Amino acid sequence: MYYAPAKYRFKQMHFRFNLLMPKTASRSVISLIFLLSTTAYAQQGRLPQSEFDVRAPASWVHGSIGTMVVSRAECRSFPEDQLRQRIVGIAMQEWAYFGSPEYVIREDLDDLPDEDRRRRRPQLSLEESVRVASSIAGYWASTAEGGWIVARQNDEWNGPDGEAARWRDAWSAAFISWVMCEGGIAEAEQFEHAIAHHKYIDQAIRARDGQEASALYIAYDSGEAEVLPGDLLCTGSRPRYLSLSDRRSQIGVGARTHCDIVVSLDLEAGTIDTIGGNVQSAVTLKTITIAESGALLSPVDLEGRPVFAHLKLEIGSS
Repeated sequence: MYYAPAKYRFKQMHFRFNLLMPKTASRSVISLIFLLSTTAYAQQGRLPQSEFDVRAPASWVHGSIGTMVVSRAECRSFPEDQLRQRIVGIAMQEWAYFGSPEYVIREDLDDLPDEDRRRRRPQLSLEESVRVASSIAGYWASTAEGGWIVARQNDEWNGPDGEAARWRDAWSAAFISWVMCEGGIAEAEQFEHAIAHHKYIDQAIRARDGQEASALYIAYDSGEAEVLPGDLLCTGSRPRYLSLSDRRSQIGVGARTHCDIVVSLDLEAGTIDTIGGNVQSAVTLKTITIAESGALLSPVDLEGRPVFAHLKLEIGSS
């Protein structure tokens, strides 16, 4: 699969995002993010907070590798008409900070034991692992469990692998939770900042069923609703859910699921770009296909897992 160089991908996504955003939405924040494609920030940096009002995730981290301590992040509140822009902008800024990696299809690892899966995930270089460690710890700070998770990661770093030790716990849901927390969704009844994706998937399903009136994300089956930047697309690997009804029958039960943030759509090319955390050990961009109607998603992701849930941000879309 061919991908254009990152600076051109940024420009393409900027154009597509502006076409798809509500006409009333301000685009100044996203325009600032796309400075990343033409400035020094394109090399693993973030915009200054004076230009894009986002606090670095490491703001909630004290100490160094092996002695890190995190404080619970204070989530922010922004007007609803800014949330979609901020969620996409923050996701893209973190992607740039990780060097703008793009997904590489690999062999299916879903059926391997957990420890084998962990060992066979792509591994960052020692230098890169050290550079991003406090950012990943900061993602955990958006969750109630972040303190003890980072504490036991210190044990990993103080073990035989030292600073090169992988993260013991998958941090993809923590990344989503931090983006929402910093993006402006502060209250748990609006979005559950959790260490497992199924927590906020279940919340969105309950919202669809009329049980969570304050939730900002509503669950739809794949292809049931129009997709916009800022929405979430979710897959399941254990079990491989095919639809919301599959998850409804197990709501509240632990499951291995994963969600990514939609950052742009190209209706002409039939693709959706998403960004997720802990995807091949980084904040990574994936591209999946759209069916002919332009609103329907491909039934599977790049490795064959069905997109069983579309969590739609139900504000600022009209």
